[in-house]
Amino acid sequence: MAMPQDAGPELDDAALLAATARGDRAAARRLTDRLLPVVYAHAVRLLGDAAEAEDVAQEAMLRLWRVAPEWRAGEAKVTTWLYRVTANLCIDRQRRTARPGPGGALALDQVPEPADTWPGAEAALQETARAEALQAALATLPPRQRQAVVLRHIEGLGNAEIARIMEIGPEAVESLTARGKRALARSLSGRREALGYRDE
Repeated sequence: MAMPQDAGPELDDAALLAATARGDRAAARRLTDRLLPVVYAHAVRLLGDAAEAEDVAQEAMLRLWRVAPEWRAGEAKVTTWLYRVTANLCIDRQRRTARPGPGGALALDQVPEPADTWPGAEAALQETARAEALQAALATLPPRQRQAVVLRHIEGLGNAEIARIMEIGPEAVESLTARGKRALARSLSGRREALGYRDE
């Protein structure tokens, strides 16, 4: 029996993945539309390179389609599994290619942003400068600290889910995020005024 068109978006990721495994192309499209931007944005934050992140995101989604027939709902969230796979693919790429540090070019301008809602060119430039400064500072962190900070403070995940993604304990997550935040604060401390931050 065909489902109404508007009922699809209410399905959770696991239900869409199960439908995809049964050959439902509409479910596969919905799941791709929902998850690919999340995976891509996460890979950009971990790698600082849009082209590399695109390759990682596509590979992560291909791996998801491959495991779809064996997926056991309830064991893990689809997004938790995807974050873990994406992070592992990013780490593999970083190991294979000796990339330059934060002085290398950043491609954050390719991440879609709602430019038409910004009040003007000066504000847009300041937002770009802030994003680039954050990405450069993130690039200085050790990979595990960077991953924990991105998951907690950019993706907004809780410590328990981050622990599952990174396959570590919650205390280790707290330690990694605390050390990462301190390192970011040190890295960005001298640039507050240049980036337009004012102390109240």
